[in-house]
This record gives sequence, C-alpha cells and structure tokens, in this order.
Amino acid sequence: MRIPARRMALAAFSAAAATALFTAPAGATVFEQGISVHDDARITEDGGVILSGTYHCEQASPEGAMQVKATVEQDGGRLSIGGEQIVCDGTERRWVAHAPGAYANVRAGTAKVTAELQEIHLSGLFPRSVDTVALDSRDVTFRREN
Repeated sequence: MRIPARRMALAAFSAAAATALFTAPAGATVFEQGISVHDDARITEDGGVILSGTYHCEQASPEGAMQVKATVEQDGGRLSIGGEQIVCDGTERRWVAHAPGAYANVRAGTAKVTAELQEIHLSGLFPRSVDTVALDSRDVTFRREN
C-alpha cells in the first residue's frame, strides 16, 4: 500500500508537534471552531488508551490541514496521541484517539485530558507552523475494559 508523501509529512510532523508547545487560552475558538473531551476514557485489555470527543471546524486554508491532538497527564507522566487528519465542513463530528498498550502508561483513575484542534500550515510538503484553534481540558476517569 503506497502512502502519499503529504500524508507521510503530516504524520511525521504530528509526532514532532506532540512534544512541542503550541497552545491557546483554555476554551479558545476561532471562526466557530471547537473541540470537546468526553468522559468515556478507557484502558483496553492490552493497556492501551482510548479517548474521544467531538469537534467542528471550517475548511483549513489550501496550504494546510487540520488534526486533533489529545494529551493525558497523570502522576507526573504525559502521553500525547493524535495526528489523524479530520474532516472540516462545519458539521459536529466525533474524534477518537487510541494509543497502543506498548506506548501508554496510564492507570485506572483520574487524569487530566486536553484535546486540541490544530491547523497545520504547510510549505510544500513540509510543515511550517501549527496553530491551536480550539482547546478543551478536563479531568476524566479512566476505566478498564472487561
């Protein structure tokens, strides 16, 4: 299966952006864009993490793309998940983020989850900058799936 160069560049940049600090004030929205975190955070049987929420956005600029990034903070540790390209047509849609058990180190209990709706500005195939256009942060309770 061939992966388009633009998608590979977005995936590589998403990994780098997950460790960088691109923030906006809590509850920030731009041009009627928004994001929310749901309370149904789960830990899978293999120790993976599943988060979800909703988002709505308008189309990114022609030189850019939109993505959701989710971050879990618990017991001094931090896990960033995301990078999946999303559909921006003004409709409220559901987002789901999954981190496999090999990478997640989250236990059952309370954690702070932050979801960011990000616009990636490209220069050719390479990312030039990332703007957080909407943000939601809340304490959620992680439960183990049976």
